[in-house]
Amino acid sequence: MIDMSGKIRIRVRLGDYYKTVSEVVRSLEIATVCEDALCPNIHDCWSSKTATFMILGDICTRGCRFCYVKKGSPLPPDPYEPYKILEAVKRLGLDYVTITSVDRDDLSDGGASQYVKTIRLLKSYDPSIKVEVLIPDFMGREDLLKMIVDASPDVIAHNIETVRRLTPLVRDRRAGYEQSLKVLETVKRFNNNIITKSSILIGFGEEFDEIIEAMKDLRRVGVDILVISQYMRPSSQQIPVVKYYSIEEFKALERIGYELGFSYVISHPLARTSYKAKEAYEAVRRVRE
Repeated sequence: MIDMSGKIRIRVRLGDYYKTVSEVVRSLEIATVCEDALCPNIHDCWSSKTATFMILGDICTRGCRFCYVKKGSPLPPDPYEPYKILEAVKRLGLDYVTITSVDRDDLSDGGASQYVKTIRLLKSYDPSIKVEVLIPDFMGREDLLKMIVDASPDVIAHNIETVRRLTPLVRDRRAGYEQSLKVLETVKRFNNNIITKSSILIGFGEEFDEIIEAMKDLRRVGVDILVISQYMRPSSQQIPVVKYYSIEEFKALERIGYELGFSYVISHPLARTSYKAKEAYEAVRRVRE
């Protein structure tokens, strides 16, 4: 909820399953974006058997100005990491798995091979498990995107994060608005049946019309699922919030999203890319049937 001061307050519910997830990820030394990015939905998601695992370590080679994930020089990829993810999935009884990562511009393949190993390992263990990946841009390299597509995840997500005008302010200089759109377009070109998803954070100082423009750009490249959420400054080291949007404004954006043709829209202050991921996937599948 948003109080009269504009602050967002979160009601926390700690269930037994939340504690189980916490114990499993710690015992296996797995990173989760839920913790590393200070996701506001961690208690809700973990309590409802949902977690987003972060591969390739927890140190990012890029310096986006809104992100709380650690920056610096990461360690080499852990060759046992895909097996740790599989073990966590087994212990937690998950049937829908979301995998993301930091940016690894230090690696020759950007970490694409680690994604492929993880996806294929999960699918070989149980083909019925649905796997969603939230990928970096891999510097726009089509050969690396083809590797991800050929591993056959059920959903491929990549975030544009903000509107065109504010991209240089908000994101690392190696990222790009057009480059991110190209990533999403390329995925669809390689396999039009794969569900694609993208997220827009709002509150950086964008105009309402600029949000609509970004939504139209995402539809133009075939994105199926749209997530719109409020930027919340995680610490004084990140850029400040310029505006807190009202629930009514989020609802208006949701309505516009459906009018533009997205199959599923999540528009809420606390939404994040992987929030209600399974629900969104199933909704798109129903639309396609």
